[in-house]
Amino acid sequence: MAAPDPSPTGQPPASRVAWASVAVNVFLSLLNLAIATASGSLAVAAEMVHNLVDLLASTAVLAGVKISERKSRAFPYGLYKVENVVAVVVAISVFFTGYEIARAALRTRAGPVSVNGWMLVGVALSAIIPLLFSRYEMRAGRRLNSPSLMAEAQEYRVHIFSSGTVLLALLAQVLGFPLDRYAALVIVVLIARTGWQLLADGMRVLLDASLDAGTLGEVKAIILADPAVTEVRSLVGRSAGRYRFLEGEVALRVDNLEKAHTASLRLEKAIRAHVPHVERVRIRYEPQIRTHLRYAVPLADVAGTVSQHFGEAPYFALVTVRTAEGHRQGSGLPSAQARGTPQAERREMLTNPHQDVEKAKGIRVAEWLVGLKADVVLLREDVRGKGPAYVFADAGVETRLTEAANLAQALAEQPDESDSGGVT
Repeated sequence: MAAPDPSPTGQPPASRVAWASVAVNVFLSLLNLAIATASGSLAVAAEMVHNLVDLLASTAVLAGVKISERKSRAFPYGLYKVENVVAVVVAISVFFTGYEIARAALRTRAGPVSVNGWMLVGVALSAIIPLLFSRYEMRAGRRLNSPSLMAEAQEYRVHIFSSGTVLLALLAQVLGFPLDRYAALVIVVLIARTGWQLLADGMRVLLDASLDAGTLGEVKAIILADPAVTEVRSLVGRSAGRYRFLEGEVALRVDNLEKAHTASLRLEKAIRAHVPHVERVRIRYEPQIRTHLRYAVPLADVAGTVSQHFGEAPYFALVTVRTAEGHRQGSGLPSAQARGTPQAERREMLTNPHQDVEKAKGIRVAEWLVGLKADVVLLREDVRGKGPAYVFADAGVETRLTEAANLAQALAEQPDESDSGGVT
């Protein structure tokens, strides 16, 4: 298992952000306690309760981040989901906060509320500080892909609205409008909405919900871009804390275990390079079941004359034919009964895009044909020991020499093959 990097270059570690969050909540709790004691405002007291619950949640986030970074033999897949457990705890604390505020607003008898300048400044400050810190924590949480930090950053954003509501209530009190109780109930609605979002996101990961379709689509495109891959048979992924786990099953057209293993390592490296926060990639590979073969033939003209040269050929024909295995599957007959002359199901005439390149022409043409998913390349020029041969070998593309003068003859002399490929 690759060790996670809890602190990417230039980014503070999750634990440092969690410690900062604890400090912010301590300050906000003390500030609102002072204002609530001096003013007698129910809305400010509700906000103080909000801060105290958040202080407990911040402490839980800090503990969760520390625990999730540990390794244990008893937990071979890591303790990363501790962060998601903490995110759910934060959500529950949000609901508890809403309950406490609603209970106080509905049951507590409203008393006289006194308001002065320093109280208004303090309440404004209690909105500005969460605004600034939530942006900082959200950026850090996204870069670290930490669900608990992102959950807490969302909770801080609730403070922006709730403290703003408290400020309006105090200003209304100055103007003679007693809106203190109603402001407290508005805060409850805001808190409940955020709590539900946090709870839903945390439970999705704890229940092993799939990665989003966008991420899976990106991974699938990376896999299919590899020249040795002919098919992605399955692809699943899940999150655990800030990390992602991926498993896929692919069909390869390579002919031995060493090449198959090299291809799987290449796929894992490509996925990690393009998809952030991947902790583990597991690629299972199987041989390609060849129901069709795609032949690539260099041509000297559009009439179908086979070119004496490979890289300099002005045209290439791509011809897809059904194999004996494909005939058997299509007809329901045993392979031996279904054999016959291969029939072309698709023909394409393509202009060589690299015929005018001065250097590494043959290698570029070989890479182009590999990208077109050619299975067999028919040549009059022997490229063994040259660059194109290595490109084709790495991708599992077969090269065959032919003496045929034209495309039809070159295809006619090819055997009607059943699935002879395989990983051995």
